[in-house]
This record gives sequence, structure tokens and C-alpha cells, in this order.
Amino acid sequence: MKNDGISAGNSEQQIKPYKKDAAYSYTLGAFPTYELIKSRPEQVRKVLIDTSFTDRDHLQSLCEENHIQYEYNNKLIAKISDKENCYVAGVFDKYSCRLKADRPHIVLVNPSNMGNLGTILRTAVGFGIYDIAIILPGADIYNPKTVRSSMGALFKLNICLFESFAEYRQQFTHHEIYTFMLNGVNTLTIQECPKTELYSLVFGNEATGLDASFLEVGTSIFIPQSPEVDSLNLTIAVGIGAYVFTTVNKSINHSI
Repeated sequence: MKNDGISAGNSEQQIKPYKKDAAYSYTLGAFPTYELIKSRPEQVRKVLIDTSFTDRDHLQSLCEENHIQYEYNNKLIAKISDKENCYVAGVFDKYSCRLKADRPHIVLVNPSNMGNLGTILRTAVGFGIYDIAIILPGADIYNPKTVRSSMGALFKLNICLFESFAEYRQQFTHHEIYTFMLNGVNTLTIQECPKTELYSLVFGNEATGLDASFLEVGTSIFIPQSPEVDSLNLTIAVGIGAYVFTTVNKSINHSI
């Protein structure tokens, strides 16, 4: 559905560089745009294509199959993109989700870095965890930097924002809580990982981790590491935790 009666000039006036309070955001690059179309076609406003994009026929066909408007507009892509060599951009409406109560969750308390957040979202999908709770304040899940670092995994997830951990806990009382902390009481190993169908893996932010009050919440977990470093990177910690728990609890149905 090319252009759908909207001229390139009007399009450039309507679509502006990303703002957090805007109702829409972008995928910058071909791969995340393909993931957006495949996973959330109903949210796509328009796909912008650079005239030099080599796979444009395939992308155009995919847009037409999903009744998505597309437009060849090099100038507008350059306007909204913060990186060079961006040949495709998807414009999509932000949307809200609900977490599924019968599946495991990853809970991120005040994540502050958009790149790390996007990588964590990609890691979660990689290990088959599709429900993410974010305790505010936190990095913007719809910022194009987050979307790009997730490589489109964002669109395969249910992500829900909560004002506090207490609010999250009140909604999911049947989940076993596991807080990942440097002073955690229980050391995480494959052999001793808890076997449970419903669990929430809770992680603090990059700078401060979880405060001491989380020692009283559920079961605290420590990932063994060399004393040569003070802590693991947040994305690595989430990856290790998700891998161990999903490996031990393989019987859980993680399908979205």
C-alpha cells in the first residue's frame, strides 16, 4: 500500500525525531523492522525505505501482504535516524501489554541503560522467557536505542511497567521470587537451582543493584564469580540467571 495518499512532504511534517511522550516510535534498520512486521503488524503506521536498499522488493511485498503503508523517502529516514547507513525505518504505535500469570517473569528494578535493556530483552527471548516487568523509574523501552539493541526482540515480549515492586508483587502472588544480589544467601548452580514452575527473577540496576530490603523478599541468589571483579555486568547476570533457571525447569511451556 504505497503512500496511501499521503505525500512525502506531509509525511515529513507528521513524523518527527523520537520523543518519549510521543505516541509512536521507530525501528531503525532492516532486521528490527522485519521483526516488527512479523510480530506486531497491527501496530505499524508506515515503513520508510531508502531507494538504495537492496532487499526493497522483499520488504515491499511483506508490507503489501500485511496491508502496511510504505514509502520511499531517503530524507525522512536520515531525519529520524541517529546512525549512518540506515536504509529502513518502521514507524509504529506504542502499545501496552499484560504479563501472563502462568509463565515465569524477569523483573528489572530501575534499569537505567537503554542499550543494556535492549540486550536483556533479546536475551530473555533467546532463553524462552517472554514476560518482563520493569519497576519504574527505568529506561524507555520504546526509545529507538532500546528497540535497536533488542534486535526486534521487544516485539515478541509482553512488557509491563509498575510503579513499585510492591505493586508487581501484589499482582503475582503465586510466583516464587528470586532476587539476584552480591550478598545473596544462596549460590546459583545447575545442581542446586530451584525447581519451580512459576518464578520471577529480580535484578537491580547497573549502578547499585538491589538494596538490602530485597534480602527479605523471596530467596536471594548469588552468582559465583572471581574476586578479581566487583560484580558482573547486568546483562551477563540476567543471561546466566535465565539460562540456569530455564535449563533446570525445561518442562515449563514458554510459548508466547
